[in-house]
Amino acid sequence: MRRSLVLILSLISVAPGLFATQVVDPSTRLVISVSDQKLMLLQNGGKIATYPISTSMFGLGDYWGRMTTPLGYLAVAQKIGDHAPIGAVFHNRRFTGEILAPDAPGRDPVITRIIWLRGLEAQNAHAFSRCIYIHGTPQEKNIGRPASYGCIRMKSSDIAALYNQLTLGSIVQIVPDHLPKVPKATPLPSNNTLVAAVEKTNSQNQLGSSSTSTSLTIEQMRMGGALAAERRKSQARGEQTNTTRESIAHPTDKAPPVLNKGAVTALSPRA
Repeated sequence: MRRSLVLILSLISVAPGLFATQVVDPSTRLVISVSDQKLMLLQNGGKIATYPISTSMFGLGDYWGRMTTPLGYLAVAQKIGDHAPIGAVFHNRRFTGEILAPDAPGRDPVITRIIWLRGLEAQNAHAFSRCIYIHGTPQEKNIGRPASYGCIRMKSSDIAALYNQLTLGSIVQIVPDHLPKVPKATPLPSNNTLVAAVEKTNSQNQLGSSSTSTSLTIEQMRMGGALAAERRKSQARGEQTNTTRESIAHPTDKAPPVLNKGAVTALSPRA
């Protein structure tokens, strides 16, 4: 896979004129095997899906006036039919309004979707002008063997699924040999897995918040206890102060008995 990417980049650097009007996206790639009559979708080096196809019944090449399938590296130049119904008939890349069911008798137009290819090498430089497409066909019974007039044919359901996974500039490699052995792409986490991960994260955050709340409560309790002790000490000091004041105002020692006036006169001859 890395060697293929290096080859694409080297082609761009050696012959930049071929790529002046084409932006290349190497992250998504198709490999079309003439020998297997299959198409493999790759993303970031991993296999996403494999579909049966049909290449030309007239052989291989990029010759004017011959309905052959070109080989080599190409790229997706245009995508046509975004919202067309399955089985929609196209004439000159325009929806005619007609819709055909699979294997409709006596009909063999371009249907459902069109992926228009542009050649990236000298050996397929005429592909865009020759209108080499990947497209749907109503003749689905012929899929799996060479049956086209130069294009790459697919079942309507398959071309609709493939169409949504390609971007402009996606690489298309047509090879005469078998498909390469490529490991499957690592599947993305399902919605359930993502939801579980989010719930786990939220639970951990809540536990952290609870721990913080508990530690704060203990600290507050400690501070409250200290303040209560201080208040008790203050109250004790206040009570002692009041007791002292009361002792001064109302002494507890008994005063000497006061004699009546008569007694005082009798006892005080000197007065």
